[in-house]
Amino acid sequence: MNKAQFEHTIRAAGSILGDDEVLVIGSQAIHASIDYKLDEAERSIEVDVSSLNDPDGSKADLIDGSIGELSVFQETYGYYAQGVTPQTATLADGWRDRLIPYLTPGTNGVTALCLEPHDLWISKAVAGRPKDKEFCRALIDRKLVEVKTLHQRLEMIASLNPAVRKQVSGFIENG
Repeated sequence: MNKAQFEHTIRAAGSILGDDEVLVIGSQAIHASIDYKLDEAERSIEVDVSSLNDPDGSKADLIDGSIGELSVFQETYGYYAQGVTPQTATLADGWRDRLIPYLTPGTNGVTALCLEPHDLWISKAVAGRPKDKEFCRALIDRKLVEVKTLHQRLEMIASLNPAVRKQVSGFIENG
């Protein structure tokens, strides 16, 4: 998904939610931190979109039903929004204070509040799918994240399973 597609999806999500802010917690959040193409992000055809205030998941369901996978939106444009809640991702304490706003003319007044790269990296590493690991390696290779900060963020997740913590710590060190 390129920036224009990302912006279109953010614009659509804001319109559907009737909100001028949406939360982006997946790999597409990197668009707020870089001004160049990142192949590992552009391979994805979905944006993980949430509302900061969705206690029952109904807003996530609204996104899924309107512009989600297998929707007319995806059929028409070839990409979609995955409705999620903030709890979908494993995030370090204080993540909300580090969100990076993304607002351009292409988002038509809707601000995408995107995870900061270190928070994004940790979230993806904890998820641990092959595509997440590939994405994490790309952030390290392009020096978009620092090892020291990744370790600090990992320590800021109190409830993380010790085995997962050890695995992520090893991934930080060894890729």
